[in-house]
Amino acid sequence: MRRLLKWFLVAPIALGIAGCAAINAGSYVERSIDFAQYRTFDWGPADALPTGDPRLDRNPFFQDHVQGAVERGLARKGFGRSTSGTPDLLIHYHASVTQRIDLDRLDSDTSYCYTPDCGVRVREFEAGTLVLDIVDARTSRVIWRGWAQHRVADILNNPDRMAGRINQAVEGMLDTLPTGAELISAAARKGDE
Repeated sequence: MRRLLKWFLVAPIALGIAGCAAINAGSYVERSIDFAQYRTFDWGPADALPTGDPRLDRNPFFQDHVQGAVERGLARKGFGRSTSGTPDLLIHYHASVTQRIDLDRLDSDTSYCYTPDCGVRVREFEAGTLVLDIVDARTSRVIWRGWAQHRVADILNNPDRMAGRINQAVEGMLDTLPTGAELISAAARKGDE
């Protein structure tokens, strides 16, 4: 009876978490850089790195939507697209789809099992990774890098879901991008301590 009760309590939570699993996003920022000096950006020349998956390589919707989401996100951060041809920052992105393995320990930890030995389930899935680089146009030095990863099985053939996941990924990454005002304010707070 207790095992059945645990199932009724754990299953809806686990399904809810799986259904709205957050995109794993992170970033790296070059600490010695004063972002207040940057105002404009443009797209850097395309590099020769393919995504490694024809479903993205040949998908103009994917490419256009990534660029649009990045441009909107940078505008919210106070950066404008260069009209003079000499931007402060150059933007590059890279995308890939790779096979991943996930170990599901939730079942054995909660005493609910799919197998008689209550072993750990192994699941294979495809994960899409999007990497966004922001480069100082004068020095060609990467000053910020963001990345996001999520399962792609439900989005590769669904433009609406793809657009939503791209937006989530770009927002998650760019949330960590400092602006000049944020850095100045953080330095002032540190000086007050």
